[in-house]
Amino acid sequence: MAKEYILALDQGTTSSRAIIFDRAKRMTASAQREFRQYYPREGWVEHDADEIFASQYAVIIEALAKSGLRTEDIAAIGITNQRETTVIWDRRTGKPVCGAIVWQCRRTADIVEELLKEPGLSDHIRQTTGLIPDAYFSATKIKWILDHIPGARQKAENGDLLFGTVDSWLIWKLTGGQVHATDRTNAARTMLYDIHKLDWDERLLRALDIPRSLLPEVRPSCGDFGQADIEGVRIPITGVAGDQQSALFGHGCIGKGEAKNTYGTGCFMLTNTGTDAVPSRSGLITTIAAGTGDEVLYALEGSVFVGGAVIQWLRDEMRFFTSSGDVEYLARKVPDSGGVIFVPAFTGMGAPYWDMYARGMLIGLTRGTRQEHIVRAAEESIAFQIADLLHAMEQDMGSPLVELKADGGACRDNFLMQFQADISDRSVYRPDTAEMTALGAAKLAGYAVGIWHDEDLHADTGKGTRFTPSMDIQQRDKALARWHEAVRRCANWAST
Repeated sequence: MAKEYILALDQGTTSSRAIIFDRAKRMTASAQREFRQYYPREGWVEHDADEIFASQYAVIIEALAKSGLRTEDIAAIGITNQRETTVIWDRRTGKPVCGAIVWQCRRTADIVEELLKEPGLSDHIRQTTGLIPDAYFSATKIKWILDHIPGARQKAENGDLLFGTVDSWLIWKLTGGQVHATDRTNAARTMLYDIHKLDWDERLLRALDIPRSLLPEVRPSCGDFGQADIEGVRIPITGVAGDQQSALFGHGCIGKGEAKNTYGTGCFMLTNTGTDAVPSRSGLITTIAAGTGDEVLYALEGSVFVGGAVIQWLRDEMRFFTSSGDVEYLARKVPDSGGVIFVPAFTGMGAPYWDMYARGMLIGLTRGTRQEHIVRAAEESIAFQIADLLHAMEQDMGSPLVELKADGGACRDNFLMQFQADISDRSVYRPDTAEMTALGAAKLAGYAVGIWHDEDLHADTGKGTRFTPSMDIQQRDKALARWHEAVRRCANWAST
């Protein structure tokens, strides 16, 4: 049998997945496994990096078993991953020095505050990395580990430790410690990488006291990342991209001005800006997009920290329902939210607000408030946050976005998609497959080994579903005004 299959590893915030695609870009088999979330203190979020790898390797084997394929039938591996999450491990033993600090974790907010005291450093971060100084990114997480884990700084200065975002950790483990590398899209999320010069920035390394020897080699997203050992069979890793850039690529948004939003644990809107690194004036960030060549492509991005995670919170902590699939049914049981506004700022607010100290809030409760009203308000909160991103994106681009492409687990919710179209006053298109993140990684890997070519990278023309706005303009304006007032009231809460 010819090697005509691509294995995509989609390592997310709450689960690890493996999906096998055939030459027609159809899913042949998939497997998924959740792993534990750790909350050591308020606002802290950690993962066990060894558990991440174990879950990822397990689903590789499971997907292969389901497909009926041999390991030898896989032409290449593509990796896409949760971004910013920080792993530091011993290069000799391969053991992490502590729990992986997750992108959602806010423990390093005080380090960011200290950085902002250095004259000109905030502007340098924006101009060099395209990012806004925030605890969200990897840089301050690295510093925290070196400063707080006994012996870590000395080991790092001796060259005995390695840092990586989750892609680097998986690459290192899969190649048996032979390759310590990342791709440009993940490097661009560390707040240490110059997205114009394509190199780690010395001023930021000095400001955070991070040894350069800790950092991985940065490579283009489509190319050689070593050979993975899967049950004794060597398979080339030829595509790597952070999950949101991978989803943009998977959607076929390779033209300037094309946009997508991923509805996952968080929500992330990206617009391709081509070879122009467009600076944001509206609270967005400038980042590197995935591509197939050495030419650097850029994107504007807005990040929502809590998207689908608010539904998980209602399920796991509030016990409002046992299955996330019940959410749409509950939201439709009431005609509106009954005046309830839910701002899910559990770990602060991302774009366009960038408030590390905002905290979640339910407002507008009355004696008549029912469980269904709160569930509906939670659903609406996701769409409100995306509407804010879309407005900021259009301001920076200087032109309206005609349509928003949607993917991610929560986009299967028809109520959410329709409310998104209504509150944004833009059509929302949901492709037949919601697995755009994994497909993007597969396309990158498959292109590198000749499975696919330029004409295969454009958007797939499946049937899909298009949601068009139908809400009255006065109703929309009133709803957005109430939302923005609620956001204003939860701002800066934790700083006091």
